[in-house]
Amino acid sequence: MTRARLAVDIGGTFTDLALWTQGKRFSAKVLTTSSAPEQGVLTGIDAILARAGMAADAIGLIIHGTTLATNAIIERKGARTALIVTEGHRDSIEMAYEHRFEQYDIFMDKPPPLVPREWRFGVTERIDARGRLVDPLDERAVAALVPVLQRERIESVAIGFLHAYLDPGHERRARDILAAALPELAITLSGEVCPEMREYDRWSTACANAYVQPIMAGYLGRLDGLLRARGFDCPLFMMTSGGGLTTLEIARRYPVRLVESGPAGGAILAAHLARECGFERVLSFDMGGTTAKICLIDDGEPFHSRSFEVARQYRFLKGSGLPLRIPVIEMVEIGAGGGSIATVDGLGRITVGPESAGSEPGPACYGRGGTAPTVTDADLALGRIDPQRFAGGSIALHPERAQAAIAARIAGPLELDRDQAAYGICEVVEENMANAARVHAVERGQELTGRTLIAFGGAAPLHAARLAEKLGIARVLVPTGAGVGSAVGFLLAPVAFEIVRSRFIRLDASFESAPLVALLQALRAEAEAVVRQGAPAAALTETVTADMRYRGQGHELTVAIPRALVDAPDPARLTELFEAQYETTFGRTIPGLEVETINWTLRLAAAGTAAARCPAAPADRDAVPVGRTALFDPAELRFREVPVYWRFDLVPGSVVPGPAVIAEDETSTLVTAGFVARINPLGYIVLTRKDAA
Repeated sequence: MTRARLAVDIGGTFTDLALWTQGKRFSAKVLTTSSAPEQGVLTGIDAILARAGMAADAIGLIIHGTTLATNAIIERKGARTALIVTEGHRDSIEMAYEHRFEQYDIFMDKPPPLVPREWRFGVTERIDARGRLVDPLDERAVAALVPVLQRERIESVAIGFLHAYLDPGHERRARDILAAALPELAITLSGEVCPEMREYDRWSTACANAYVQPIMAGYLGRLDGLLRARGFDCPLFMMTSGGGLTTLEIARRYPVRLVESGPAGGAILAAHLARECGFERVLSFDMGGTTAKICLIDDGEPFHSRSFEVARQYRFLKGSGLPLRIPVIEMVEIGAGGGSIATVDGLGRITVGPESAGSEPGPACYGRGGTAPTVTDADLALGRIDPQRFAGGSIALHPERAQAAIAARIAGPLELDRDQAAYGICEVVEENMANAARVHAVERGQELTGRTLIAFGGAAPLHAARLAEKLGIARVLVPTGAGVGSAVGFLLAPVAFEIVRSRFIRLDASFESAPLVALLQALRAEAEAVVRQGAPAAALTETVTADMRYRGQGHELTVAIPRALVDAPDPARLTELFEAQYETTFGRTIPGLEVETINWTLRLAAAGTAAARCPAAPADRDAVPVGRTALFDPAELRFREVPVYWRFDLVPGSVVPGPAVIAEDETSTLVTAGFVARINPLGYIVLTRKDAA
């Protein structure tokens, strides 16, 4: 018998679980135990196994994603980390790009580096930009750092030497010297974690990896041990930011690749749904307890990138965070979740987030000591949430506490009616998300009109219809299991690994194909060694891209390279591909300029779960409500009685005209007055704007 697959996603507020066995899916949602995250995982596993009537030995694979690495960086709760660099360059990570990302703010806050200056050390060594030795490594200087690291109680070290992406020999020798003297020290090499040119980005990534490595290695080790003790003998895979699964060993070596693992699962789910339902252009909307994530998906594939910023000082401003060069699914993330705290600023405006009540103490309505009003409190006060069925009934909500918090912190200072204040909180958070989506689309040169909004996460179905109205989107899809959408996405993810190498190659008469072919073959062998650990016999899909630019430019475009050019590179054809993309992006090409490549990236993935096409829609039938509830009507600024439907009573073809609420265990879908909902043949809720139906 095929063993079941179990997915676990730790968020800032909830830990979500999804289990797939013999065509059936079970889910669970429990509060995250932030002081000991593994305990929340075990509590959730116990709950979902009991619901499925299964034992530990029935699980064949556990897939895990977590925000622990991200939170450690944002909250500055990582390891005591040192940085060893080429002599004279210890301040590079503080100088950063030497530009002002907020030009007119004289009080602009730059993101402080993860390693303070007193823990940054320079040693003599030098490799030039062509990989040639200039100065040998001063091994005595490296050894002399051992008592310094001991005195400062350093737990982790990042080693970053100039041009180590070409030859990491000096970094490896420095590691060996330190490891021999300090075997418990965690060591990260920049030439391994990010073998790319541009020292600041490479060293910033190495510092982030070193900063979270002891924490993540400890957590993963504890979790793995606890699972084994409970009888789980199956592999434990980790979800990466790039949308693939990797082994526990790789996750321990490169925990920086896990920073966006949860949101990546949601994007995979949305891409799968897009292919399944035949939606060519999609906007993925994932709103949980702490954050909201928005991702563009075209032709069933999300946009990918190798650059990401964490811990931004300014919410939407590029350059205000710490840069990481890791494979990521490209999305925008904002502090707009169910637990986001609402306040009144000095100008008398309602603001929401990025601060979150989290799971401890949580929103005021949880009754766990929280007093600040949150988005969840506003949703409850407006009648959008059934207080008895929240999180499958595992958390009893207290409407009176939500109302009191809104009255004290928002309605009172603004001299507003309490219900209007609650509605104002929701309007602000929805406008924040709409604005983030608009900015993200503009930066990608994309349109939002004509897209389908796919909503999942515990809070997204409550706000999806209004967000769609703000963005001019006429169709919204809410899948089954939406409340644990990212965990469901984990179950669909393939085992995959992405690897990059910086190689400066001119596409002119000096071009030689043999070294490039050898490089790509080496990348494939390295990636396959990782992928085969988790998928020993699966068919593999290879994707190759090159970062290319006109000679003399400071930035590159990422160009997809077809298989024929991987096996037999042709400089003229590579130039044509680059110029075609350049013209698409900028509307023109630059005649007479040579083209050069900077980085080559190879992604190898095992075959994922195929998406079956959705059957034809059945005839419409009127749905039968299970009751009625008082829902705040923004048009009339008063409550009105609307029908409530239990989602799993609805069958394909069921029609629910708005306004109405469709309730289920982990979330509720708000059908606003401007939309009508139908259940499609796969059981998904599809909201269509009435004027477009």
